[in-house]
Amino acid sequence: MANPYPKVQCQCGAISFHTSRPKPLAVYICHCTECRKQSSSAFGTSAIFPAKGMWPLPEDVQSKLGKWTRTSDKGTTLECYFCKECGVRVLHRPLLPNGTPKPTLTIKGGALEGFSVEGARHIWTKSAVVPVPEGSWLESPEGSDVEMVEE
Repeated sequence: MANPYPKVQCQCGAISFHTSRPKPLAVYICHCTECRKQSSSAFGTSAIFPAKGMWPLPEDVQSKLGKWTRTSDKGTTLECYFCKECGVRVLHRPLLPNGTPKPTLTIKGGALEGFSVEGARHIWTKSAVVPVPEGSWLESPEGSDVEMVEE
């Protein structure tokens, strides 16, 4: 029986796994300078999914992933995973300042099958280089399990 959940896949296909549910908890279009650098574009897109049921990734997938770690302005550590073969960033695993993993994973929009920006929230718009909708967040959403703090 085919997996009903969306597939996450890098550009070359070496990394491939399914999400933990049919739809993300939230979708963000992030305009922070870090997402702009990472995407080599005007913004980054991300879908937030529960880590439970997806993490840890299967060993055959983990062995094909590289990891780059950085600390955000707010003290969150981001484990940034990319395909060792094609270099595509696939997901971020956020850790609290004390090292405890957050209960969510951030899947990069371009790697997610069926990704849609419908209902997406624009965040970190204070550094946007393109027009953003009214009601967007100047920084990141606070106090939520779906919080995505990239900058």
